[in-house]
Amino acid sequence: MAAITVVLVDDHPVVRGGLRALIESFDGFRVVGEAADGDQAVREVQLHRPDVVIMDVMMPNVDGVEATRRIVRAVPGTAVLVLSMADEDDVVFSAMQAGARGYLLKGAAQEEIDRALRAVVAGEAIFGPGIAARVLGLFSREPAGAEPFPDLTPREREVLDLVARGRRNAAIAGALNLSPKTVANHLSSIFTKLQVTDRSAAIVRARDSGMGRAP
Repeated sequence: MAAITVVLVDDHPVVRGGLRALIESFDGFRVVGEAADGDQAVREVQLHRPDVVIMDVMMPNVDGVEATRRIVRAVPGTAVLVLSMADEDDVVFSAMQAGARGYLLKGAAQEEIDRALRAVVAGEAIFGPGIAARVLGLFSREPAGAEPFPDLTPREREVLDLVARGRRNAAIAGALNLSPKTVANHLSSIFTKLQVTDRSAAIVRARDSGMGRAP
């Protein structure tokens, strides 16, 4: 049988090196490419057409969620398995909405990573023990109803609401207890989902929908 081909995406070279050694120790796997950010990831996937991508989330430039969205759109036959330190609900849900088939936390056992890779390549969805309960909770929630921009995660909605109130990134980070980098990543995702190119256009759309009004 042909080997299962893998592209590794992580902004830390040491992590990528460790992952390469681990994946190539599994029976029937072959690493065909590596990338340090989302843009490189999309290019590597389009070049190699791997069976699966192991995707970090928090990376410079284009993050792993947006890279996943682009990969799923451009190369739908490639599965994406997220392997990240990030375990916040909004990050997990964003990755799912982008098309990831699985989500593991870094620190997962070797056997768990092996099993997850084979599962997502086979078309299954798989989540680490710390993530599975949250995924089930997502599907047990009531529908959002008439809320504007249903594609946004709850955290992205909070960020957009504060943007619509005229807050800058530093103030949003302080209000939501996030890092400025995380706020910037959320804004990048928001602009993509709203199909706008800048902050001003996002504010206009948000205010037109009723967001940004002080309580």
